[in-house]
Amino acid sequence: MPVGIEAWLTQIPPVTRAWLALSVLTSLAVQCQLVTPLQLYFSFKSAFTNAQPWRAATTFFYFGSISLDFVFHMFFFMRYSRMLEESSFANRTADYFWLLLTSSAMLLSLSPLVNLPFLSSSLAFVPIYLWSRRHPSTPISLFGLFTISAPYLPLALVAFSWIISGTWKAAAGDLLGCAVGHVGWFVRDVWSREMVGGRTVLSEAPDVL
Repeated sequence: MPVGIEAWLTQIPPVTRAWLALSVLTSLAVQCQLVTPLQLYFSFKSAFTNAQPWRAATTFFYFGSISLDFVFHMFFFMRYSRMLEESSFANRTADYFWLLLTSSAMLLSLSPLVNLPFLSSSLAFVPIYLWSRRHPSTPISLFGLFTISAPYLPLALVAFSWIISGTWKAAAGDLLGCAVGHVGWFVRDVWSREMVGGRTVLSEAPDVL
């Protein structure tokens, strides 16, 4: 079994693999009471005024305690992050990391609007949204119950997440991720190609990265 798991992990592209590993390890650490969510959440006061800058990173790796909602988010984020990294960002690891890094910065700056301590779910919706816009004609089967076209996938997942969590805050965070994902799609697929006519620092990673 360990050999099978190791082989499966090595097949996952590097950025998605690192994100998956850090997310699982973070939730396991909380589950084993090695750390508490109070040590991981993000707020401007805690991160910058109280000199706890790690919160700006850990907020993107904690998907909550191991539960149905955790499995739901981990499955869909890993599935579509992997497909996006293997297709649109194949052999462009730095560009994919840059997408997630700039999206994380946007989410941190917008987080006061929704007052969410954890932004992992919001960031997970960025690659889901971008993949759905780049594959508009692809049919998606949701749990084998019904089929939708790819552009409707993010909204369907937002609705399902709302049903599972039972609170509007989960939907607000996911919708914020969709909004940031839309900005990422616009910058890369519309603005840089149709308005600028080439790469920009917003659409592709800096050379130093």
